[in-house]
Amino acid sequence: MTAHHDHAGAVAPVLLLLALAGYLTLAVRAASWKGWRTAVFAAGLALVAAALMGPIAAWAATDFRGHMVQHLLIGMLAPLGLVLGAPMTLLLRSLPAARARRLTGLLRRRAAHAVANPVTALVLSTGGMIVLYCTPLYRLATVSGWPHAAVHAHFLLSGCLFAWVIAGPDPAPRRPSVVARLVVLGVAIAAHSGLSQLMYAGLAVDLPVPEDQRRGAAEIMYYGGDLAELLLALALVATWRPHPAARRRVTGATAGHSA
Repeated sequence: MTAHHDHAGAVAPVLLLLALAGYLTLAVRAASWKGWRTAVFAAGLALVAAALMGPIAAWAATDFRGHMVQHLLIGMLAPLGLVLGAPMTLLLRSLPAARARRLTGLLRRRAAHAVANPVTALVLSTGGMIVLYCTPLYRLATVSGWPHAAVHAHFLLSGCLFAWVIAGPDPAPRRPSVVARLVVLGVAIAAHSGLSQLMYAGLAVDLPVPEDQRRGAAEIMYYGGDLAELLLALALVATWRPHPAARRRVTGATAGHSA
């Protein structure tokens, strides 16, 4: 296990620094870009770094509870910061108008619609977690470097996708209503809760780890997942804006009432 953790620890700092440098460069160029978005994006990268390097990575190499803390940071908490940083909006502001239109056109394609569907994001994020812990995949990931790195990449990317389609400020094709997104988030909460309880009981999971580590990791998943999903729900409510047509109806009704 040490070799693939060392490999990830060597590559991760370079990728994270490149991501931060690129974001900061665009933020400096963008007119009146909000500083708090830069701060939350940097915090998201810092959480990824904390998960993949230093004491947490060393803990995860020998203890399943450390692995679960990694999963919580990489797959749930860091994506929220990265998504709230609105990197796509920042990129669109920084590109020439013609290139920005081409990029926006890609978001309108059928493939983008399928990927940006909350159900797709739910299957990739929560479904991936179920596959990891309920099949021999976890065994493979603990003894082979590339599957382990691929698991981390999947958790990060699927976590970002889920956070984006649920509460992301960046443009998304045909974003469902707030109610629909809250329903999908509720399903994710129920799935995490159910899996953590199965893990605690040692049922339907394939985890070759000591019982105390398995139960401790299940508690981290249960309580930590609740916290992350509560923050995602708060982000959805905080960033929600009524549809322009709805705002016009409300404004018109208010004006008529006043008259």
